[in-house]
Amino acid sequence: MTSASQLILLHEDDNVFVVVAPIEIGDILTIGGGTLPAREGITVGHKIARRPLDPGEKVIKYGAPIGSMTAHADTGDWIHMHNMKSDYIAAHSRVAGSDVA
Repeated sequence: MTSASQLILLHEDDNVFVVVAPIEIGDILTIGGGTLPAREGITVGHKIARRPLDPGEKVIKYGAPIGSMTAHADTGDWIHMHNMKSDYIAAHSRVAGSDVA
């Protein structure tokens, strides 16, 4: 599969794409005028980096900051709670029964 049907850019200022169809390892992603193979599977609704992102850099989605990077991500990498944090919620987890500060 190719990214033409897997990714959507919600706003021209966004530095992440949103996955709209499942990405499997090895799928060819078209990003920034080039292509690269997906390094991991990523499910619908998650984000991938539109370009390299560094720790402390704002994650921009819908044209607005939604959080900050906590670790480096290369173009095409999955962006989620393992490498970013919300700037608005002290702690976030989708695990039922987890503590939220």
